[in-house]
Amino acid sequence: MTHKAPKDLRSARWFAPDDLRSFGHRSRMMQLGYSEEDFRDKPVIGVLNTWSELNTCHSHFKERVQDVKRGVFQAGGFPVEMPSLSVDESFTKPTSMLYRNMLAMETEEMIRSHPLDGVVLMGGCDKTTPGLVMGAISAGVPMVYLPAGPMLRGNYAGKILGSGSDAWKYWDERRAGNISDDEWLGIQGGIARSAGTCMTMGTASTMTAIADAMGLTLPGASSIPAVDAGHQRMGADCGRRIVEMVWEDLTPDRIITDAACRNAAVVAMATGCSTNAVVHLIAMARRAGVELSLDDLDALGRVTPLIANVRPSGRDYLMEDFFYAGGLRALMKQIEDRLDLTALTITGKTLGENLEGAVVYNDDVIRPLSNPVYEEGSLAVLRGNLCPDGAVIKPAACDPKFHFHEGPALVFDSYPEMKAAIDDETLEVTPDHVLVLRNAGPQGGPGFPEWGMLPIPKALIKQGHRDMLRISDARMSGTSYGACVLHVAPESYVGGPLALLKTGDIVRLDLANRRLDMLVEEVELEARRAAWQAPVPRFERGYGYLFQRHVTQADKGCDFDFLQSDFGRTAGEPDIY
Repeated sequence: MTHKAPKDLRSARWFAPDDLRSFGHRSRMMQLGYSEEDFRDKPVIGVLNTWSELNTCHSHFKERVQDVKRGVFQAGGFPVEMPSLSVDESFTKPTSMLYRNMLAMETEEMIRSHPLDGVVLMGGCDKTTPGLVMGAISAGVPMVYLPAGPMLRGNYAGKILGSGSDAWKYWDERRAGNISDDEWLGIQGGIARSAGTCMTMGTASTMTAIADAMGLTLPGASSIPAVDAGHQRMGADCGRRIVEMVWEDLTPDRIITDAACRNAAVVAMATGCSTNAVVHLIAMARRAGVELSLDDLDALGRVTPLIANVRPSGRDYLMEDFFYAGGLRALMKQIEDRLDLTALTITGKTLGENLEGAVVYNDDVIRPLSNPVYEEGSLAVLRGNLCPDGAVIKPAACDPKFHFHEGPALVFDSYPEMKAAIDDETLEVTPDHVLVLRNAGPQGGPGFPEWGMLPIPKALIKQGHRDMLRISDARMSGTSYGACVLHVAPESYVGGPLALLKTGDIVRLDLANRRLDMLVEEVELEARRAAWQAPVPRFERGYGYLFQRHVTQADKGCDFDFLQSDFGRTAGEPDIY
């Protein structure tokens, strides 16, 4: 049932009045070759497209946008494609995370400043999902998220390869001298074979699953492979649905509720999500005024089994297999007793209604609750004198022997220092050491880079070791694995306790009790704290200058403080718009 009349459309403020300013707007539309019949009294739909020639995950978006526009036209809307910042994961240095908030700002401002009644957000590569969604939440118009979809399975010499995860695994073998130049070249060419995001349960698939579980995509859209014909049909469906949502005035504030955010967190845990989910989910929730905390996520993780047997937390399968096994709808059906099925979604129906008829076709890929991959969820949150504001670990993706570990710290102050030392075969290091990288957080990185999966020292690699405890205030790729403690907060660059740790100090990880501590007397720590000096700021101009002065710490989602929902005007739009 429609609730809006054409005169109530947001775009009518640009096109309907009989005044000079609206004359100019209509005239410029005619300059583009359109007649008033094309755009007057119709929902104007912005299609925010994060395609670029350097974003491999979105290489199909140049064509997929046509599917979206076809759907918009079919439903009686008027689509306008608007290129958005393409925050690619593969090529952006020092890290794409530096630009997530820039994409969020751009998305919000593009929507606010243009005659858009609703938007289709085209994303998928790691930071594009949270960036687009955060901006659209703040803008407040009806939105549909279109996920890029995972690429096809990798393949080399008859072996199935998982993007990211197998890169790290085979790189260790390369460093150990077990892989030839020809083999390395073959793996390089076989690990990523089509358009789409990483086909492991990395950050991309994690975040699109979160958007799906939150009710922001068409049901199950996050699971469809990028090059499947069903993905094209889903694109057109997104176009048709957003037009209906405009007439229904179905805005993000009605969908992104406390229940929706908790549903997303539970689903994330059950999928074996990326550690990056913590930062992005908190940021997305807070944009909607939902107070989701690290402790909330840890509590949900303790009672949510991991049931998606997808690498890297799972052992055997990839996202293509997950789709064939029934996809995200099937997984949510398995855990529906843990979800709030009354949560509203972009379909206008509840989550429970969207899950009707979902079936698991392979119960080794999507496990029943009676046979989980891991008894608890994917992530755990640690506290202690090394991380008073929290740190994150992925227990299911590391050797269980490190769930309790004590060992001497080997501390590096920068990535170049660490990289040089790790490849030095004379480095004095044992498997019991705890590798520590600091000054790699939101401000220190700069931008919170994915350096947290510190390489195993070459000397230990050659002895056959493939895991050890590693700690940092950095992030790591969602395709990574191992005993890596990440997101230590506050970060060392701003004087967090990690800045006080010294090589040789004993560090204790006690996963069962969610503790991470340095076994150093408080008197000694106070002396070190008094002697600590703040480093020189990373940036002196531009966006980086803005970033380092306003980015929040990892436990708060790394959003800009002035963009959170409790800052400044939160209702309506300024009169100038």
